[in-house]
Amino acid sequence: MAVTEVLDVFNENKDWIGTAPRGEVHRQGLWHQVFHCWVVSGSRESGWKLLFQLRHPDKETFPDKLDTSSAGHLLAGETPEDGLRELEEELGLSARYEDLIYCGIHQEEYRISEHYMDREFTHVHLYRCDQKLEDYRVQRSEVSGVFWVGAEDFRELVQGKTERIAIEGVTYDEHHRPVQEKRQVALSDYTDNTESYYGLLFQALEKL
Repeated sequence: MAVTEVLDVFNENKDWIGTAPRGEVHRQGLWHQVFHCWVVSGSRESGWKLLFQLRHPDKETFPDKLDTSSAGHLLAGETPEDGLRELEEELGLSARYEDLIYCGIHQEEYRISEHYMDREFTHVHLYRCDQKLEDYRVQRSEVSGVFWVGAEDFRELVQGKTERIAIEGVTYDEHHRPVQEKRQVALSDYTDNTESYYGLLFQALEKL
């Protein structure tokens, strides 16, 4: 039997107003909190790389799209520190919250379908990790692959300065073995996010 997730809900000023089941939160378009963590590798000199996960084709939203390294809802009573479980569950990374770099909170809303409205207060973090892609222990029911994307290439894509960029990563065969893969991708291959959200991410990278 599936467990019903209950989330804290807020007004648009982030004043807490109660709790609601996750399904109801999205049907009614209630404001709630989510945890995002971007895994980054490289250096200022060599250039930063961002880790994107490839969402599983069975996902309810944005199937087969490239997404934030790790993300998930914060349940009722939870704080951003509790979001660390997403790194462990989705990527197999054990991290301490003090090892993460807090980028800030971003407020956004978008309608995915007639019956699905997402209004989120997103706590955005960075986590530096130079682990090889083959060593990530991904949650196969959620993640179909992981890809490194050059941060500056991605910035140009978001800003409309280029239409496609080259990325490298691994997907998994029927025996769950990692398979090296190269792709040419457009902005439409990524999940939806606003320019202001990405601006928060790029500002944080510039401070590393």
